[in-house]
Amino acid sequence: MSSLTIQKASITDSDLIRSLSLQVWPQTYSDLITPEQISYMLEIMYSKESLQKQMAEGHRFIILYDNDVPTGFASYSEIEEHIFKLHKLYILPAHHGGGKGKFVLNHIQNDILTKGAKTLQLNVNRNNIAKTFYEKLGFKVTRTEDIDIGNGYFMNDYIMEKKLTNEPGN
Repeated sequence: MSSLTIQKASITDSDLIRSLSLQVWPQTYSDLITPEQISYMLEIMYSKESLQKQMAEGHRFIILYDNDVPTGFASYSEIEEHIFKLHKLYILPAHHGGGKGKFVLNHIQNDILTKGAKTLQLNVNRNNIAKTFYEKLGFKVTRTEDIDIGNGYFMNDYIMEKKLTNEPGN
């Protein structure tokens, strides 16, 4: 039986978050971007220094545990008054399904509602099947965005958002 818990991450969890990202990213993005771009993005976004910088800039990281085994992570922050952004939400591929992503997202929504959030935004690659997951949870595409991340690489994303209310299960 699955027992899901979430713990707030700190700088000391940087190695764990990096380890999880190295397990998730190649499988998640191998059909969407080149192996070279995956390696490049992992280094600029998930090096210990980058993770610590993100935390120092106010990104709240959380780690999902299933029966005390780390199986995913997420990060989010307030980007404007009442508007929060989900920066990352990754579950190990072997743990997809079973509601883990929804569990994490509900935790985040409940947390940010206490901080006055009215909207939760996120970016998702335009060809990522995760878009369907987010749509099922009430997110809508508001625009597209092409982000130059350097080294000749771009992130070709949808910007999605969900209006939040104080209703349970939001």
